[in-house]
Amino acid sequence: MILVKKSLLAYFTNRGASKGDLVEKNIQYYKKVTRENNDIIYKKVPTSEGVVTLIYPNSLTEKMTLEMMVMIPIANYIHQIHQVAESVNPFNIADITNRLSIGETLLYFHETNRLLSMDTYSVNTRDVSISEMESTFIGPQDVFTESLETNLSLVKRRIQNSMLKDEELIIGNVTNTKIALLYIDDLVEKKKLKNLKNRLDKIDYPTFLDISILMQLIEDNPYSPFPQYYMTIKPDTISHYLADGRIVILMDNSQSALVCPTSFLELFITMEDYYNRWPSASLMRLLRFFGFFLTIMITPSYVSSLTFHQEVLPYELLLNLQESRMKVPFSPLFEVLFIELIIEVLREAGARMPAKIGQTIGIVGGIVIGTAAVEAGLVSNILIVIVATSALLSFLPPVFHMSNTSRFIRYIFILAAGMFGLYGQMLAFAWLIAHLLRVNSLGTPFMSTVIPRKISDLKDSVVRFPTAYLKKKSGISSENK
Repeated sequence: MILVKKSLLAYFTNRGASKGDLVEKNIQYYKKVTRENNDIIYKKVPTSEGVVTLIYPNSLTEKMTLEMMVMIPIANYIHQIHQVAESVNPFNIADITNRLSIGETLLYFHETNRLLSMDTYSVNTRDVSISEMESTFIGPQDVFTESLETNLSLVKRRIQNSMLKDEELIIGNVTNTKIALLYIDDLVEKKKLKNLKNRLDKIDYPTFLDISILMQLIEDNPYSPFPQYYMTIKPDTISHYLADGRIVILMDNSQSALVCPTSFLELFITMEDYYNRWPSASLMRLLRFFGFFLTIMITPSYVSSLTFHQEVLPYELLLNLQESRMKVPFSPLFEVLFIELIIEVLREAGARMPAKIGQTIGIVGGIVIGTAAVEAGLVSNILIVIVATSALLSFLPPVFHMSNTSRFIRYIFILAAGMFGLYGQMLAFAWLIAHLLRVNSLGTPFMSTVIPRKISDLKDSVVRFPTAYLKKKSGISSENK
């Protein structure tokens, strides 16, 4: 870098050359520095202060923005340019290339050899639309986009409070991705905020293309199958947790947002629960919460009962099961693993195909393969019903990562049931509870609210009390005692 600065200094201080030659050498040097980036545009513009060369990245600057912010002012009100533009050291090559990479426009004045910079970053972004991933019947329908500025505006439109703070940071030494920390200053726990900032400062990872990568790098327990932060694309959900004293992370070029910290129970809660009447909201919460444990228990129970514990089944049900498995040549364990893997293949194939074709493959493929497998004697018809029910239950949690988690854990329970029966299932369940009790989210126990830190947390847990009782901050957001 020292040699580069000296080389550039030699261009600017070449006393043997005329002013025109010196300016041309300077321009050529900038072109040499940016020669590997074909996106950089050099444009000479005559002004009242002489010729000015504009240097800007074509793909990060819209023509209308460049015209309104630079071209028109420089031709008619050039004094305004000097007032709003930022002076740049012409010898700092790293600063110059970095400014161009983030969408700024450089103005090189030929007469004075002065270099100025203006922020003209403007790219096409997706308009705010309705949710396709977290659909709701009641409440706001808008969702975040991939634009950080748009997402910040959606939150600040809902929380018009001077104590709402947003701090911007840059992460990723290759992508230089911008993130924003949002919190309400008089509600957030300062220890948790400091803890999160320390984790962000220690990140050493080159590429951030989505906020889910960041989530994995700041988790307390990176080897846990459970997501330890709530991820959502709904600005009303984010506003709710900000008002509860949580910290929210938004990332440029990512649609999702993270809520820190999060409890296990909150991964089964949606904002629609607060928009609904409390009896129906409580019913839905109970269904989601216990549905998670049902989806990891149904198929393992089929394996253990038919392999080791036929006596636990009613006599009529046992006869039906034995009759449906008369032609099946495989053990219950292999039978369940076979059909579970078929379901996984159909789900993955449907997700990777175009939307209309994927839906057809998922529905038709499931019916055709299921019917053919039963008629061929590969699996029993009762197992098809059980596996289909288990697959539907896995999609009840509003956080998609929990659906993936339930599918992964289900295989552990199936293998345990196949080897040790109900005893193996109970061992796996004991491991699951012990693991959940050891997991933390930003230093806070993951099982908060389920095992409440405050008695008032029980009013907004598996059963939701009427809205008039939900006034206090949750225990997970309160200061540690």
